[in-house]
Amino acid sequence: MTVDRIQMIRCVGGIVHDAAGRLLLVRRAHDPGKGRWSLPGGRVEPGETDSDALAREMREETGLAVTPGRLVGSVERLSLTGALQIFDYACTVVGGRLRAGDDADDAAWVDTAHFYTLERQGALTESLAETLRSWDSLPRG
Repeated sequence: MTVDRIQMIRCVGGIVHDAAGRLLLVRRAHDPGKGRWSLPGGRVEPGETDSDALAREMREETGLAVTPGRLVGSVERLSLTGALQIFDYACTVVGGRLRAGDDADDAAWVDTAHFYTLERQGALTESLAETLRSWDSLPRG
């Protein structure tokens, strides 16, 4: 009997708050999580560091240039192509203009009230609210 191994896919995500304490979220244009709001990020390509991948993904999905900072936490999610190991880092915006691109069909700075509305509507990706709560990374404004 053969046991199929699940492919582990390393991913990164950015936790970005603006000066008003709002949290940057993107609405995913593709699965997993199509149509739901999530942190921006994506796969780490071969030869990339987490920092390089995060800067690239943030630029592609949001139009923003960021400086990745400390690792806030990590989660695992199953997808059709394997297990996603997602490492989420605090980021600081250093340039660019917010716009949705690449794998995002919308991007927005979300305040506390809007975040809780999205949560009540079931519009966030799986476990996002609970995870951000446990990391003390919810919107602050």
